[in-house]
Amino acid sequence: MPVIGIVAGESSGDLLGSHLIRALKKRRPDLEFVGIAGPKMIAEGAKSLFPMERLSVRGYVEVIRHLPGLLNIRKKVLQHFLQNPPDLFIGIDAPDFNFNLEYKLKRKGIRTIHYASPSIWAWRKGRMEKIKRAVSHMLALFPFEPALYEQAGVPVTYVGHPLADILPLEPDRDAARRQLKLLPEHLIITMLPGSRQSEVRQLADLYVKTAKLIVQEKPDVQFLVPLITRETREIFEQAIYENQTNAEALTHALPIQILIGHAHVAMEAADAVIVASGTATLEAALLKRPMVITYRMPALSWQILKRMSYLPYVGLPNILAGRFVVPELLQHNATPKKLAETVLNLINDKDLLRDIDTEFTRIHKTLRLNTEEKIAETILAYL
Repeated sequence: MPVIGIVAGESSGDLLGSHLIRALKKRRPDLEFVGIAGPKMIAEGAKSLFPMERLSVRGYVEVIRHLPGLLNIRKKVLQHFLQNPPDLFIGIDAPDFNFNLEYKLKRKGIRTIHYASPSIWAWRKGRMEKIKRAVSHMLALFPFEPALYEQAGVPVTYVGHPLADILPLEPDRDAARRQLKLLPEHLIITMLPGSRQSEVRQLADLYVKTAKLIVQEKPDVQFLVPLITRETREIFEQAIYENQTNAEALTHALPIQILIGHAHVAMEAADAVIVASGTATLEAALLKRPMVITYRMPALSWQILKRMSYLPYVGLPNILAGRFVVPELLQHNATPKKLAETVLNLINDKDLLRDIDTEFTRIHKTLRLNTEEKIAETILAYL
């Protein structure tokens, strides 16, 4: 039975990995997948040697704090694959973890594929030589990425994004609202503070304070907050509790509904989305939802990030458009007052809403390439 080593580092990688495994098993049901996997990949049959959550660390300061544990996991995963060589290794996202692993496996004659190019187009390109030494083939999600690898002599295939195949070109907002039992006359704002506990801790208080300001202007508003774990739900609920007096909780409870999962339908139902930077911004764009992108991180991580970045925007919808299609409020600009004002202005600007819908439809068509087929063809050629 052919074995594919596979390592994903966070929820977005788990999503990509689950689609990849499904695409390969349609053609080769005999394949076995072993490495580090999230719940979606495990549901498709992957075996995980360690919990994926232990790799889900973002920000320079946070990585340093968890570095001994991460290095220990990587050492043990490498030992496993050297003792049990896979027919092929696939690293999904988590570039700092996977490139080192891929480099050492490639030196031992194991071919390596990396799925989802790191953001070398957003940060300094010094890591391209490292990628070339580590990766036998790169799978690129976005159309501007292949040229960078071709120039460096790295084999690359543009496969599009699986979400563009899954999500409809024309979302049905009314059906989504019926599914969630929302009143049609309500203004619906969906808030997505991220999947990691650290992200939710940074953003929960900001989101709740913003909701309080918006309610003052729009009393008929309903907020939806999709979260994926019990821990992130508890963090957000604590922020709600801390921002309401006992009297307010009894007489004017904030209209915030926390959902476990259901992020896609919650976005599809929304008039606007407040979203942490990341894959969720792309999901909102593919669902044609107007959004405000906002993010906070520890101060030292932010200072390092600012020095490395050379693009004026961080959100994938703006990067793919090559311009500011939707607003971004980051770090010190991410205040409740600014965020509430920006969301309300966005909802009321009909010309901007039309421009957003047109641009997001164009992006959706560009990324819709039957990704599963392209992935399967590319990877199976290495087997």
